Amino acid sequence: MSVPHSRRKLLLIVCFCSLLVRVKIDAAGSDGAGGDQFVYSGFAGANLRLDGAAVVTRPAGLLELTNGTLRQKAHAIHPVPLLFREGRNGTSAARSFSAAFVFGILCPDPDACGHGIVLFVAPASYNFSAALPSQYLGLVNDRTNGDAADHLFGVEVDTDQNNEFRDINGNHVGIDVNSLVSVSSASAGYYDDHGGGAFRNLTLASGEAMQVWVEYDGEERRINVTLAPLKMAKPAKPLLSTAYDLSTVLTDVAYVGFSSATGSFNSRHYVLGWSFAMDGPAPAIDVAKLPKLPRFGPKHRDMVAEIVPPIATAAFILSVGTIAILLLRRRLRYVELREDWEVEFGPHRFSYKDLFRATDGFKNKNLLGVGGFGRVYKGVLPVSKLEIAVKRVSHDSKQGMKEFIAEVVSIGRLRHRNLVQLLGYCRRKGELLLVYEYMPNGSLDKHLYGDSAKQVLDWDQRFRIIKGIASGLLYLHEEWEKVIIHRDVKASNVLLDNDMNGRLGDFGLARLYDHGADPHTTHVVGTIGYLAPELGRSTKATPLIDVFAFGVFVLEVTCGQRPIKQNSHGDQLVLVDWVVHHWHRRSLTETVDARLNGSYNVGEASLALNLGLLCSHPLSNARPSMRQVVKYLNGDMPLPEMAPTHQSLESLALIKNGGFDSYIMSYPSSVATMTTMPCLSREGMT
Repeated sequence: MSVPHSRRKLLLIVCFCSLLVRVKIDAAGSDGAGGDQFVYSGFAGANLRLDGAAVVTRPAGLLELTNGTLRQKAHAIHPVPLLFREGRNGTSAARSFSAAFVFGILCPDPDACGHGIVLFVAPASYNFSAALPSQYLGLVNDRTNGDAADHLFGVEVDTDQNNEFRDINGNHVGIDVNSLVSVSSASAGYYDDHGGGAFRNLTLASGEAMQVWVEYDGEERRINVTLAPLKMAKPAKPLLSTAYDLSTVLTDVAYVGFSSATGSFNSRHYVLGWSFAMDGPAPAIDVAKLPKLPRFGPKHRDMVAEIVPPIATAAFILSVGTIAILLLRRRLRYVELREDWEVEFGPHRFSYKDLFRATDGFKNKNLLGVGGFGRVYKGVLPVSKLEIAVKRVSHDSKQGMKEFIAEVVSIGRLRHRNLVQLLGYCRRKGELLLVYEYMPNGSLDKHLYGDSAKQVLDWDQRFRIIKGIASGLLYLHEEWEKVIIHRDVKASNVLLDNDMNGRLGDFGLARLYDHGADPHTTHVVGTIGYLAPELGRSTKATPLIDVFAFGVFVLEVTCGQRPIKQNSHGDQLVLVDWVVHHWHRRSLTETVDARLNGSYNVGEASLALNLGLLCSHPLSNARPSMRQVVKYLNGDMPLPEMAPTHQSLESLALIKNGGFDSYIMSYPSSVATMTTMPCLSREGMT
């Protein structure tokens, strides 16, 4: 039977349209995307949105978020937004959803591995470029962390314990809502279905692949997170189960993806597979198709190649090699003893060539300053374009190499947002070069004094700097693995970053000892005006000498005056005495920096002045600890009433009797020497 021409033409059109639909569906399935769900069993050919350090390796198809370089951040985002609400404008509850992903974290030292990975849900308008690396995981920064307007949800697998975010340990899983302070967290591990439900620990930075399941039940408003080794079925009991209504968090349409960042060298973060679904379980990831994680170190040599040569030749080579190793070890034994400290020092070693190029040959136009430890130059690294400050020190410095080694070993391992970060070092011939973060706004003292001051700091900036330095000192005294006493807290050693946040630097005089141990007796070092009075009787360095210097620093910042200055009559004017004088007259706020023109918070200024006097009390046992200081500044504890004691008498007598003279001359570069002083006046500090 013949088919009419017009009907045959219509039939061909229908068939062609069906073919187009099928091709479109097949294409969607091949790159892992389709409707409200997707699955990536490896990322070869995946059309992800990548930025920062994130790349997909070829041909393996492994999603590499970080590659071991310091202070990286990375994002990998599914390119198609998902509908998290059926209604619009936040009028309906968030839909149920689930996700699964396989990850691996490689780190040579699991106990010092830096940071982790976050699976996040974020609105299309979210600005990832403003996020910071290191402890902020490339997701938020110090200002946006905790901002409900971000509409962020995330699940973190983190290998770092950060006290700022109240992390429970350095190997945990957490549920994050608009903040890296997790609403719920637990040590990494799983509940073994075959072991009676016993809890089994997992090490996130073990270099082994692991799988995470994230589920949100929109009806029960509950979040479940489960973790297990790669080839294990999903455990029945989740690691975390938290009641939380994400309807108050998620926007109607949002993107899902990963964020990661590094804070130490050699840590690497990988995602091997990923799936996601709305209103149902995430599709299963095909484990057999996943790419393999790379391994650290060289590949093992084929044993067959070791036995191919004749036995006699092998024996000869082995003998020669053994003798050569013994001779080399004997020759290098003395050098190794002298360079032992470099084994303990973690940060990256820079090449001299890179530092020479970064500073344009250490030309004077890049000179930032000159001190007892050497000259400091500004530089820009040629590849990363990172701005740095390079301190160039000769081995015959007056301070000696031990002080430089102490600075390298101590500050190189510290991690706090109010401490200047040491990035690395370089050794060449007779000099040592230390590489720091560059602080674009210079030292604090240049913003406080005289007509040459760069910029008048407003009160909010000053109070934030005071609180920041207090937080940094608390970390040094109590929160790091050892007690660190800075011994040179002063405005010129506080540097200001892009956001005018204060960071304490110059650890060249720092002393370290174990928590609970008795501090060692040392030379008296520091700067006149900041030295605690008890140093004239005892040379033991305790945290309370930092508290004294911090008290003088607080008065210095609040009043805009140097600790000691000379008036037109040749008298030495002491800032603490002047403030005490006004305290007796009940006119304390008259000491606040006149350049503020009365524009300051009276309550905060009074708190700062009273706290400065309390911290600089001549009796060490009357001073608070830095933990108490932080509580006073945060309003968590009322400031105690002070007794009407003139604080200058004891310290003045010590200085006039020359109590510090024999010690001060040992460190003339960092310490302002003063062998005699005329009568110190309490008046006229303007």
